[in-house]
Amino acid sequence: MASHPIVHIEIPAISTSAAGEFYGQVFGWQIQADNEYNYVQFQSEGGPAGGFVEQGPISIPHIEYKIDRLLVYLATDDIDATLAVIEAHGGKTILPKTEIPHVGWWAAFTDPSGNHLALFTSAPHE
Repeated sequence: MASHPIVHIEIPAISTSAAGEFYGQVFGWQIQADNEYNYVQFQSEGGPAGGFVEQGPISIPHIEYKIDRLLVYLATDDIDATLAVIEAHGGKTILPKTEIPHVGWWAAFTDPSGNHLALFTSAPHE
């Protein structure tokens, strides 16, 4: 079976900049703000990277960032094949494979309990 490590976590926040400041000061995480997209990224030492996202619905149906709902991204080499396995075991695709320009692709699904998770495949680096 293929490896599917956790590669990215999104933490909903009322204020992405305040969240970045808090986690940077408390845990020493490296924080980088992308003001164009109101997205604050973090890198924790020895752990996966992630970002802080504004709470509320986004332009993708069935995806809403809630304060009590982290979005965990699992790595995969083949998003479509992984989604097929997820669906065969009772999960549901809520966002099919979608490009993140210059970064890679992602998809979102729910497990049989209704938890939201995401898949990620990195774009090849030149």
